[in-house]
Amino acid sequence: MPILDWVDKDKALKAADGAPYRLLEEVPKLSFGDADHENMLIQGDNLDALKALIPYYAGRVKCIFIDPPYNTGSAFDHYDDNVEHSKWLSLIYPRVELLRDLLTEDGTIWITLDDRESHYFKVMCDELFGRKNFIANAIWEKSDSPRMDAVFFSSRHDHLLAYAKNKEFAEFNRLPAEIADHYNRVDDKGRRYYTKPLRAMGGQGDSREARPTLYYALEAPDGSKVYPVRQDGTDGAWRWREEKVRDESERIDWVNGKKGWVPYYRIYGDASQGRPAETIFPHSLAGSNRTSKSEIKKLFPVDNPFGTPKPESLIKCVLTIATNPGDLVLDSFLGSGTTAAVAHKMGRKYIGIELGDHAVTHCAPRMQKVIEGEPGGISKACKWEGGGGFRFFRLGEGVFDEAGQINPDIRFPVLAAHVWFSETHTPWTGKGKSPLLGVHNGVAYYLLYNGILGDRKPQNGNVLTSRILAELPPHDGPKVVYGEWTPFKADRLRKEDIVFKQTPYDVKAR
Repeated sequence: MPILDWVDKDKALKAADGAPYRLLEEVPKLSFGDADHENMLIQGDNLDALKALIPYYAGRVKCIFIDPPYNTGSAFDHYDDNVEHSKWLSLIYPRVELLRDLLTEDGTIWITLDDRESHYFKVMCDELFGRKNFIANAIWEKSDSPRMDAVFFSSRHDHLLAYAKNKEFAEFNRLPAEIADHYNRVDDKGRRYYTKPLRAMGGQGDSREARPTLYYALEAPDGSKVYPVRQDGTDGAWRWREEKVRDESERIDWVNGKKGWVPYYRIYGDASQGRPAETIFPHSLAGSNRTSKSEIKKLFPVDNPFGTPKPESLIKCVLTIATNPGDLVLDSFLGSGTTAAVAHKMGRKYIGIELGDHAVTHCAPRMQKVIEGEPGGISKACKWEGGGGFRFFRLGEGVFDEAGQINPDIRFPVLAAHVWFSETHTPWTGKGKSPLLGVHNGVAYYLLYNGILGDRKPQNGNVLTSRILAELPPHDGPKVVYGEWTPFKADRLRKEDIVFKQTPYDVKAR
């Protein structure tokens, strides 16, 4: 398979493995709403953030949507988009590599780009995902009108590339189907339909002689007998057999016209099966740049610095196709927070990562507004009225030194939060005063680290011995204990209902 090469590609191939493994530290004052939700906003470099998420979420993310810098050659307010081509590829490659590892086996990743880099990006993704896992290059109609000052072409579209982690397992939902205008009648159950004559209208082949079994009398509402008669007055034929007319009697409408009673049958507009996703996302369906700028302006009327946001309806299309309620969505180039906002309103869990200060000044405030019932964007279509919550995190210190040992500056509460989150996938709310981190789904989690049991020397008490076990807060049920070492053999661990995990090895990223 042909591969893409660029300056310093060898460094890009090693960047993901070489990224420091850092902790995620919650910032409670920036978190908002219901604490029981898994939703996360993370401020920091997305390479480090994705590396930090691997032990928690590898293989758990159903859908990834990213809108990375387009490398258009113009400076944007919140990032330098004027990056030389090779540097752009080196920036993107390790991040997509980690994103791939986070996907479920049936998960998909969606990437928006323009013509400048999309074709190179596809070749790169063919290498990372395999060409067999390429799904489509869809077109999003980002502009609803031409730019009259364009020199060559007025660009009205962006690319929306879709890849599967494993196309063999990926499944897409169908989009809601619209019922055409000619379904202009409604029955007593609210179903739309239109009618066609029950008499066959084809021609010579629809005569009584050609179709004798379809020539019979029907009883009109007044009790009179009605036969199929052709336009020339000769005997014709009905479309349905007599048995079907009886079985489908509720679908027959009678009209009393100039020439007497005429039966019609109803054709219902069935939208229940939906329609397949198409490779063109028109602005009427997915919104445009004009739509998204209007949405952002309403959210931030005073400070509206985002030049290239995506409309909520575009993300809604993607999540409708690729996810179901409760699935986990990730956006590592969160920007103004659109993906998180749409996922929240649609009942999906989400993780959003953003480097800049606007993670605090725009993303978090936007999500607060969503939780409070913000009515813009897709809110009306989703019947959104508010609720839920998110947790705000920043990247902490590196956990391990070059020798693979835990950084001595990492204190108990920080490592405890990491261990708890990696085991339960929920934020830790403890205070760091007990080796018992908490009980989750009936399992108690303990951390022996940093002299938490009150020993003078931090290394004392980090080994699970009989004395230490007797001092641990009791739990009648299964236990997971993190510590430096234990002399207990397998039989003793089973007897005590303990799973022992050794630090630092069992808390590494990979």
